[in-house]
Amino acid sequence: MQLTVVIPTYNEADNVGPMAQALFDLGIPTLEVLIVDDESPDGTGQIAAQLAAQHAGRMHVLHRTGPRGLGVAYKDGFRWALEHGADYVVQMDCDFSHSPEYIPQFLEHIPHYDVVVGSRYVRGGRIDENWGRGRWLLSWWANSVYTRLILGIETMDTTAGFKCWRRETLEGIDLSRIRSQGYVFQVEMAYVTERLGYRVLEIPIYFPDRQAGESKMTMKVKAEAALRVWEVLRRHRHLRPSDRLTA
Repeated sequence: MQLTVVIPTYNEADNVGPMAQALFDLGIPTLEVLIVDDESPDGTGQIAAQLAAQHAGRMHVLHRTGPRGLGVAYKDGFRWALEHGADYVVQMDCDFSHSPEYIPQFLEHIPHYDVVVGSRYVRGGRIDENWGRGRWLLSWWANSVYTRLILGIETMDTTAGFKCWRRETLEGIDLSRIRSQGYVFQVEMAYVTERLGYRVLEIPIYFPDRQAGESKMTMKVKAEAALRVWEVLRRHRHLRPSDRLTA
């Protein structure tokens, strides 16, 4: 069972080393790490390359030079993982808002589901206590009400970026269908997954604020993602389980 953890980075020089160490400390023998760096000006890619040399065969770096964006970085990372034999693929952020400690739980459940989602909004999920009620309400409403009403999906945390995928699920989704480049990429993946009839399990996680560096989630980015939900609906509302890509 080969597990590849795909982590897109942009200006995560302070986090990439500690995150890699935390992942290796899980003690999962088949775990490999892929850093997908978008030409970070703070040297994240160079630090990741040095770490890859220290952990030869277990850590890898994909230096992207094309158009920047979370969606394209993840798609490139997913394709790399599949091409290099991954049976399971975990996607997560580098800023420790996604704790590696949940990965063993993902692996416990993934044999029985097609994707396992680390969710802030199912029973037991929690968000950093310093968020404040206004910020929490906006995030909860956007994920658990607005997006779900438009798309008609069951997933509570529609923008969740902490997931464990089966190889067959990513192959069946057909990543060429996914066009979003920004944070709405997570919404598009969630919608297509459900439209194609894949089994989704959300498990509760605690979601703290990042430990170091600056967040890329500005109000402009949030507003753009909200508007693009309608594009996701128009693009994929025709999908049925029979539309899964088969080998």
